[in-house]
Amino acid sequence: MRIDQYLWCLRYYKSRNQASLGCKQGHVRIGERLVKPSREVLIGDKIKVRKNQIWHELLVMDIPKSRLGAKLVDIYRQNITPNDAFDNANFQSLSKSPERERGSGRPTKKERREMDDFTEDE
Repeated sequence: MRIDQYLWCLRYYKSRNQASLGCKQGHVRIGERLVKPSREVLIGDKIKVRKNQIWHELLVMDIPKSRLGAKLVDIYRQNITPNDAFDNANFQSLSKSPERERGSGRPTKKERREMDDFTEDE
């Protein structure tokens, strides 16, 4: 089975097109190597998938025949993602803009310049 089809079957992506785009953008690896969407998946392969700024690691246990229900996914893969991968994911640091008081309306020209200066510093 192709890697894009496998990831779609295991519900890592909503469509096969998104799965193949993920492969082309470098978000999918087998071992440490980038893979094309047409790469065949074998039992025992270690796959890394980048989803929501986290590298999920999984071990292929079996190859499904078609897309699965969410309860059956664990039969076909073993999740070996380390727990510290979730701990190190600091989603608040991803936003670059400074916080403004809610309900304060649109920023003034002066506030906009300050925000632009803030983002240029990084």
